[in-house]
This record gives sequence, C-alpha cells and structure tokens, in this order.
Amino acid sequence: MSWNFETIAGPFTLTEGPAWDGDGLLFTDIDASRIMRFDPASGECSVYRDQTNRANGLMFDRHGRLHACEQDTGRIVRYEKNGSITVLADSYNGARFNSPNDLAIDSKGRIWFTDPRYGDQSGMQIPHMSVYRLDPGAAGVWAVERVVFNTTRPNGVLLSADEGVLYVSQCGFQPGEKRELRAYPIREDGSLGMDAILHNFAPHRGIDGMCLDVEGNIVATAGSHSSGPGPMIYVFEPDGRILETHPVPAESPTNCTFGGPNLQTLFVTSIEGYLLRAETQRTGRLAYPASG
Repeated sequence: MSWNFETIAGPFTLTEGPAWDGDGLLFTDIDASRIMRFDPASGECSVYRDQTNRANGLMFDRHGRLHACEQDTGRIVRYEKNGSITVLADSYNGARFNSPNDLAIDSKGRIWFTDPRYGDQSGMQIPHMSVYRLDPGAAGVWAVERVVFNTTRPNGVLLSADEGVLYVSQCGFQPGEKRELRAYPIREDGSLGMDAILHNFAPHRGIDGMCLDVEGNIVATAGSHSSGPGPMIYVFEPDGRILETHPVPAESPTNCTFGGPNLQTLFVTSIEGYLLRAETQRTGRLAYPASG
C-alpha cells in the first residue's frame, strides 16, 4: 500500500533532525539556527530552541534528554531540561570536529555520530570525514574514539535493533564518490568490523537520514528529482533487501522518524525546508518514548 504524504509545515530553511517527543515533533531549521516543534493537535509550529549553531541531527536518549549535532561549533551537545547546554565533545586529538551531522545513542549511553563537511571545506582541522563513538565516563568526561576509517562523507547513522550493527550512509556527491548504505558489525569492545555494502545508490543521491521500525527494518530517505528514481523513502530489511519504496513530494528528503499516538506516522524533512508526514502500516522503534 502506498504512503500518501502531505506537507504540514514550511518552508523554512533546510530542515533535518526529526525527533518525536511523545506528543509533538521536533526538527531543526538549520540555517536559521533553531529547533522547531510541530504540534499535531493544533497543526502549528513554534520555536522550541534558538541559537543552536546550525544544529543538524537530533536524538533523545532513554531518559528523554535531547542531544544535537552543532555544525558551526563542531560540537555534540545535550540540552538539559533546565534549559542549559552540556557540551559532550568538540574535538578529536585536539582538532575541532568538521561538522557533526547525525547521531545514534545505544542502551549503554554511548553516542555514535558522523562528521562530514558539506560545502566550504576551508579551515577543516581534521583531514578526514569519519564516524566516532563517545563513551560516557566519570565526572561527565566523555572519551572519543574514531571507529570508521573508510568513509569520505558519512551522513546518516543508525543502530540495528540488537545494537550489533552500525548502519552508515556514505553519501558523497562528487563524481566517482561512493554512495552506499553500509553495515558495520559492532565488536564487544565497541570497535567495528569490516563493512558490508547493503545497497549502492551510485550515481544517484544516496541515503541522508534513516530510522528503524519495530521489525528492525531500515526506513531511509534518499534520491532527488535531479536523477534516478527520484525522491524516495526506502524500506530495507536488515540484510539490505528492498521491501518497499514510497515516492516523496519533495525535492530531496533529508531525514525521517516515526511518531504519532501509535508510532505509525512517518515524519519527513526536506532540503527545501518542508515537514511532511504520511500514515503507514509500519510501527516505529524509538528509544524514547520507549517502543518495540
């Protein structure tokens, strides 16, 4: 059965980072440096937080604390419920992160995030674009580990349902740059094994963002009007087999998450600044509010 998307808000600037808070949908209005909140009851959007340093990806941990990737400052931050900000990490080996993009948080409280740089690459202090893991330690000190060494522009990141695999979107746009959905096995010590390529999107636009349903399938945004099959939601089995595709009425969908009272509504953000939604036959898997 096809999913019928409706545009429910926008246009803003580039929208990203959709995160369901239990009653409403948070998303980032990146170039305006703010987080917006869509209220399904009223159909209205309001400013949830401003001066976010062009925050991109958002994620709630299991305690309901919101985390964000700040692109302009190269920081991974946590927004405390009293309104303050806790900086979890801003550098690797003394060098500022490039432009943290997306993140995933596991049941141990570890944070996995991608650090590409799109657009102007002048001033980059780290000469590679990689994936990192933050490990919580004593007295609020976080250890930073680089876990992926074969990416040129990692974007979306997602943990499998059993947390045994890290899915990473290698999402380049230069000619010849790889555009793949990759699966890295997570070892006991938190390091990653050799990746398997689950899907190759080249030469078209690859995955930007993704989420899980309760069956462990990957629901991902990819494609654009400029080439190939167009802007699309893909549903992959964990081994990469395509189960479904759903066209999206947007130039380039950027990210998605489930929400709504039964977690069966898929919310989608887009590069041209819209928020869309569709009712689906799938149920999302979220760490908060807990599901699955």
